[in-house]
Amino acid sequence: MLKSLPNQTLALAGLAQAVYLVQQIARNGRADEGAMEASIHSLFKIDAVDVPDVYGGVANVHLGLRQLLKQLGGAEMDPEVTGYAATLMVLERKLMSDGKMVDAVHHGVERIALLADTCPSVLDSTVIGELATLYQQTISTLMPKVRVGGEQKYLCQTHNAERIRALLLAGLRSTVLWRQAGGTRWALLFQRRRIVGVAQFLLNPAQA
Repeated sequence: MLKSLPNQTLALAGLAQAVYLVQQIARNGRADEGAMEASIHSLFKIDAVDVPDVYGGVANVHLGLRQLLKQLGGAEMDPEVTGYAATLMVLERKLMSDGKMVDAVHHGVERIALLADTCPSVLDSTVIGELATLYQQTISTLMPKVRVGGEQKYLCQTHNAERIRALLLAGLRSTVLWRQAGGTRWALLFQRRRIVGVAQFLLNPAQA
């Protein structure tokens, strides 16, 4: 069943992973490539058999699960990462209310997926560049815009800007998945402890 707390938690982890990677690129000019590959690849898993399959398995969002625990745990919450995620949640509602834009994003991703199949990696500069352009032509036209802070010397580099836009698109994909799994802003507020418990189990099932 798609609508379940474990599925919501995994999708939130996918969102947390994407926005954390955005922050790392903006601040340091680099990020975990394995996690980035999983996040970008999730865009092309349109016909996944289940939510874990969207990310190629739970292990591929361990970084996101750890970030989710930090964000929901309180003590280590990063307001910048929270802000990126909250903005994507607003943009997801704007996107889903615009049928033409939904179609444009869907067809764009399908086209880029075919391109990705011919490349050695989904992190290939051609693939990332096309995803970044798709983000600019669609999501970037909506309000509010995601204002990414960081080091200007990294933000002004084209390949970093493209990776950030591609990851924001991946974060949006996870947000859509979260909604499809039954996630709401109110549930996120009132089920925080339950989500933390599920995230801890997904990270360390043997200790449950």
